[in-house]
Amino acid sequence: MRSWSQMIPFMAVALSVVGGVHYYLYVRLVRAASLPTPFARALAVAFVLLAVLTPVGIYLARSLPRPTSAYVGVGVYSWMGLVILLFFLSLGSELIRGGAEILRRVGVLPDDPDRRQFLARVLSAGVAASGVALAAYGVMAARGKVGVQKVDVSLKKFPKALDGFKIVQISDVHIGPTLGKEFLDGVVDSINALEPDLVAITGDLVDGSVKELSEHVAPLGRIKAKHGVYFVTGNHEYYAGADEWIAYLGTLGVRVLRNERVTIGEGDDAFDLAGVDDWRAKSFGGDHGADLPRALEDRDASRELVLLAHQPKQATEAAKLGVGLQLSGHTHGGQIFPWGLFVRIDQPFIAGLDRDGDFQIYTSRGTGYWGPPMRVGAPSEISSLTLRRDATA
Repeated sequence: MRSWSQMIPFMAVALSVVGGVHYYLYVRLVRAASLPTPFARALAVAFVLLAVLTPVGIYLARSLPRPTSAYVGVGVYSWMGLVILLFFLSLGSELIRGGAEILRRVGVLPDDPDRRQFLARVLSAGVAASGVALAAYGVMAARGKVGVQKVDVSLKKFPKALDGFKIVQISDVHIGPTLGKEFLDGVVDSINALEPDLVAITGDLVDGSVKELSEHVAPLGRIKAKHGVYFVTGNHEYYAGADEWIAYLGTLGVRVLRNERVTIGEGDDAFDLAGVDDWRAKSFGGDHGADLPRALEDRDASRELVLLAHQPKQATEAAKLGVGLQLSGHTHGGQIFPWGLFVRIDQPFIAGLDRDGDFQIYTSRGTGYWGPPMRVGAPSEISSLTLRRDATA
């Protein structure tokens, strides 16, 4: 779990950002619209209260018992999602404001205060209405049934006898304040309906301790897969007690791969499956930390290798060490557009299947969500990957 030395700077930055964004939205949506004084004052008070209550609500969502915490969590995280949408829409409206100001200064548009006020009110109303509509759509997309993304992957060294081998991947489920047993039950039903040969869970399964969430994660014990269910840690497991979760998942029949590999199949009709700790696990101490060379030690290089690694940035090392296919998550595909544009600063791959020579990586957009119960432009997924022998090999 995070130490106080990690939490204090994080909280200071987070509170500053929350306050600054709320103030910016007040200026653009309320003050710029020149609303009547009583309404403007009421909205000013509302923005201050919401800015203060946001961190309070997040704390309560993680400390109160269920189902109260779930209700609080849905409320506060929904507001956060709406704020994100309003913020980006407001930034977009700055282009219109700036364009109108340039046209006014060069004399194309008249210098008319009434026109400027009308434009400000139209933009404020448009941003507010669009934000609410997108938020409603995002909630329905995130809380509805998770879709299945079917992908064929051809691998040069994949055994011909296993052609058509099906790996079903889930990632970033984030069972926690607003997602629980009912959601995961539905995901497990969808997994079993796909009749997988193997199930891969690529991290960020939980946002809470085993004590809080064990019953909500228990449906994983119902997964049926011929060659088993495998898991690697994501960064959020380390905020929630990774060692305890690793032990608990074992009781559900889930094999946790910690810088190790297993053989899937028999003899020449087999491939290697490896898994590594999360990219940032080393910072949490103990014996945790990604160590791909250790996982691949003494392996037969003629055999195909599939790697489970939570973060796509593991791909650089994986490609150098002969991995044929890496399965990752972490990015959520951005979750709420245009956040994916910023994710690219940190991660080399965002969503879907990418190739670099003989190396391929599939990055899941995630099965659940983190924070706001919304998905806009990045639908959640259960990934069904059919592995095939490359006919050109």
